[in-house]
Amino acid sequence: MRKKNHIAAALFAAAALALSACGSGDGDSGTSVAEVSEEAGSQKAATVLDKPFEKPDLVLTDTEGEKYDLREATRGKPTLIYFGYTNCPDVCPLTMNNIAVAKKQLAQDKQLSQAQKDSLRVVFVTTDPERDTSAALGKWLKGIDPDVVGLTGSFDTIQAGARTLGISIEAPTKDKDGKVTSMHGTQVIAFSPKTDAGYVLYGEDATVDDYTKDLPALIKGAKP
Repeated sequence: MRKKNHIAAALFAAAALALSACGSGDGDSGTSVAEVSEEAGSQKAATVLDKPFEKPDLVLTDTEGEKYDLREATRGKPTLIYFGYTNCPDVCPLTMNNIAVAKKQLAQDKQLSQAQKDSLRVVFVTTDPERDTSAALGKWLKGIDPDVVGLTGSFDTIQAGARTLGISIEAPTKDKDGKVTSMHGTQVIAFSPKTDAGYVLYGEDATVDDYTKDLPALIKGAKP
């Protein structure tokens, strides 16, 4: 894994910079655009945190329309959390597909038990809850990895939860042509099954290889 240590203050400053602006029209014929600003001066795919994040106290709705208490449901389980939305034309589907492909590679890892492999939780929290209903999330995630937990709910609740991880998201806006733009941080946070703390942060440049190499260690709660 490509990694480095940052102090907490520097982490928050860097995280606030990594925003992806994804836009799409309401119809299939709408033009999609994306503008991404990366962490200044960083060429690293991931950061091992000196001071881990506390897991967000989020109670949202899953793809089955059921209440999902993030802390309770993922307690003691290795967990990856990403904030994005289904109409994003590039960063979100790429990130989720990279993780999905890496997850499949776990089947070949003989150092992990099946129970350890099954314990991994990947959580996708929408930043566009008005359009990303439970049904919409379920349909989108089915084409990527049906085992991913998709969550929706109040935008204010989601925004507050993301903020505790240093991830900035803004309410989607629509321009005069009907193009919807959503600004959101592009980080993936990995939480330890031992401490339930978020101790590794991945940037949008993390590849399938990065996740494939790191997942066995993350599942054990070790530093990659």
